[in-house]
Amino acid sequence: MGIVNVTPDSFSDGGKFSAANLAIEHALKLVDEGADILDIGGESTRPNATPVSLQQELDRVMPVIEGLVKQINIPLSIDTYKPQVMQSAIAVGVSMVNDVRALQEDSALEIVAKSNVGVCLMHMQGTPQTMQQNPQYDDVVSDVKAFLAARLQASMDAGVAKSRIVLDPGFGFGKTREHNITLIQQLESFVELDQPLLVGLSRKSILGQMVTGRVTGNDVDARLYASIAAAVIAAQKGARILRVHDVKATVEALKVVTALSDCASK
Repeated sequence: MGIVNVTPDSFSDGGKFSAANLAIEHALKLVDEGADILDIGGESTRPNATPVSLQQELDRVMPVIEGLVKQINIPLSIDTYKPQVMQSAIAVGVSMVNDVRALQEDSALEIVAKSNVGVCLMHMQGTPQTMQQNPQYDDVVSDVKAFLAARLQASMDAGVAKSRIVLDPGFGFGKTREHNITLIQQLESFVELDQPLLVGLSRKSILGQMVTGRVTGNDVDARLYASIAAAVIAAQKGARILRVHDVKATVEALKVVTALSDCASK
């Protein structure tokens, strides 16, 4: 899943593709590099991000979606928690809703249930404005897993077919360094929920912290190698969708790992 941020303030590439024509150009490049899905977002969900209005988000994402549906034949995903944005994006042809709030906003469940699109339900403790203010869990794996199981059931009860649902533990969304590492180490536990897993670790601060040992870690532009390593490990532990900025590098790394794994099994 290639990331297309149509925002001025995303943590990794904020402002680089905020104009619709630049975002479309970047998206087409990701397709050429091997992306299977494109995830288009118009509101940053980084820690302490400033919320944007409904109209601002629509103005950012809709021209990009409308431009891309005419040019590519891979699925488009809308990265939003706002039901009105979901509805508008579905109407013009997106195939998936990627919701950091797991369809908890009023009418979000109903909108997705009435459509035929896929949905990714993500775990987040708090909001982007509060999520990194001393997050606490009794047991991070059990707590996140229980939340995802509950949202999975709520979605199916609302009429969303099980086959349309993907789950995301939400790395970096209301988790400390230790929480994130534990989730990565025990990612196989989430496979027990019997749904495809989406993992988004690309360029996140946790990777920089692991490389340098410092809270700030490597600058965001210096996390390529760490991101590839994390993507490969996530795939080996059961992730079915990898949400990444660096599509070409990740695709090539996964091809090599897959080829060598196939050789070893023969």
